[in-house]
Amino acid sequence: MTTHHISSEDSAQFIRRCNISQLLSMFDLLPDILFWIKDTQSRLIHANQCFLEHVGIHTLEQALGQTDADFAPRHIAKQFLNDDQRVIKGETVTERLEMNVLESGEVCWFTTSKRALYDANGDIIGSYGTSRHLEKTSVALNSMDALKTPMSHIRQHYMQNLSMQELAALSHLSISALERRFKKYLGLTPRHYIIQVRLENARRLLVETTLPINVIAAEVGFQDASYFSRKFYQLFETKPSEFRQSYQ
Repeated sequence: MTTHHISSEDSAQFIRRCNISQLLSMFDLLPDILFWIKDTQSRLIHANQCFLEHVGIHTLEQALGQTDADFAPRHIAKQFLNDDQRVIKGETVTERLEMNVLESGEVCWFTTSKRALYDANGDIIGSYGTSRHLEKTSVALNSMDALKTPMSHIRQHYMQNLSMQELAALSHLSISALERRFKKYLGLTPRHYIIQVRLENARRLLVETTLPINVIAAEVGFQDASYFSRKFYQLFETKPSEFRQSYQ
């Protein structure tokens, strides 16, 4: 069989000839993936149909120019907007597990990736990204069945002292098998998942209440307020006090 070499320049010329709107419309064929493009002020420039359905909007025209603050609860929108600002400075977000809220109000987990968007001169003009509903992906439909029960249990009882033995028993798995499955499909251990759920709820309380930070730490299951602050900073790259102050 004869092969014909295609150079990188040939490839680049071909891409330049393409109708970009036609390429973007391909994302409407992916029913389980949210896709969006934003400018440097985090305003929507484009979104696929899955994204529009997720935020409860019928047409792209209704979404243009809006930000996550128009769609998501404040504590969640704040993190999305912070991420956007880091991305347009050249940072990346890759397959990060994060909490989001469906139009129905149901809290769910998504995996999100974001990149800076460059123009022909190499200047950053915005960002783009994808996000997948963790429990609706084709992989998750069968492979993650055993995780649905412990994940649900953690979301309901995150403020309590949860043991690996308890979670493994609920899943009908050994502790090692449970940990392997969490690591394979979520990219983190059950303990790390518990910490993330606690931190997400702490972030909500920082916005919605005036409770002291040490009280919030205890409310979501952290016995040590300084440990809570360190973990909060590791996940959100800001201190709890700074996060709260940004809303005042």
